Amino acid sequence: MSGLADRLARQLLRRADDGTAPLRLGQRRIYILPSRAGLLFALLLFAMLLAAINYQLALGYALVFLLAGITLAGLLHTFRTLYGLSLACEAAPPVFAGECAEFPLRLINHGGPDRPALLFRLGTQPPLAAAVAADSETCLGLSLPAPRRGWLAVPEIRLSTRYPIGLFEAWCYLRPARRCLVYPAPCGSPLPTGGSGGSALPHGAGGNRDDFAGFRPRQPADPLQHVAWKISARQDNGPLLVRQECAGDAGQLHLDWADTDAGQDTDSRLGQMVAWVLAAEAAGQAYALALPGETLAAGRGEAHCQHCLERLALALP
Repeated sequence: MSGLADRLARQLLRRADDGTAPLRLGQRRIYILPSRAGLLFALLLFAMLLAAINYQLALGYALVFLLAGITLAGLLHTFRTLYGLSLACEAAPPVFAGECAEFPLRLINHGGPDRPALLFRLGTQPPLAAAVAADSETCLGLSLPAPRRGWLAVPEIRLSTRYPIGLFEAWCYLRPARRCLVYPAPCGSPLPTGGSGGSALPHGAGGNRDDFAGFRPRQPADPLQHVAWKISARQDNGPLLVRQECAGDAGQLHLDWADTDAGQDTDSRLGQMVAWVLAAEAAGQAYALALPGETLAAGRGEAHCQHCLERLALALP
C-alpha cells in the first residue's frame, strides 16, 4: 500500500519541462477540487438533507437533489473551461538587469467554447486574469522581474479557474522550457580615450571635427559637456541632443576590461562596459571588446552589439 502511495505522489508531483511546443490541456493535466465556498455549500446541503429526513419533507428532498444536480453540472463546466485549451510560451526578448522580462503566452482555443475567468500566476507574482473567445487566439504578457544578469528561466506557471459557479476550482501547472537573457545594467560612463588596436577617440569625436553627421538623443554614457544645449533648448519637451561626427577616419575603439574601475564589483564593471558598447554603437563607431580570457574582434551594427552584450551578460562568474 505504501508503494502505491509513493508512486502516486511521484506521478502527481513530477516537475518535467513541457518543452517549447504548444501544449494542449488534457484530463491528465487538470486537477479539480471544491473551493472553500464549495465545501460550505456541501455542508449546507448535508444539513438540508438531514432536516428533510427528520421532518419527512418531500419538497426538501427535491430541493436538495436539485441543488446537488446543479452543483455537479457546475463541476463539469469548470473542468471544460480548461479542457482542450492549448498554450504556447514564446521566447522573451533580452532585457537589462533591474527591468522586467515579459514572456508572451499564446492562448489557442480552436473548436472549444468561450473560456472566461482564467487566472495565470507566474511564480510568486500576482495573478493575471484573461479570457479567450470560442475559435480564437489571444496573447498574454507574463512579466517577471530580472534583478541579475545571466539567464532567467521561466518559473512554474499556474493556470486556474472557478467559472461558472465558484464552487469548484480547476487548475493545472505549466513548465515551459523558456528563458530570457538579462544584460548587465548600464552604468553611465564616458568612453575611454585610449586603447590598443587603433586610435580610440572620445565618444562623439571623429578624425575631422568638420565631418558633422547630425544630432542624436543623449545616451546615459554621454558626458554633459557633449550636449548641444542650444539645439536641445529649441526642442519642445524633446530629449537632450548630442553632436554626432562621422567616424570614417576615427579608427577603432578598444573597450578593455582593464580600463574599468577596479574598485567596483564585477557587475558594476560589466555595466560600465555595457554603457561603452551602447555609446559606441550609437555613435556608429567600430569597437572591439576585451574580457578576461576572451576578445571579440572589432565591428559595429546591431548583430555585433547584441553579441557583445550577450558575452557581457554571461562573462565571469
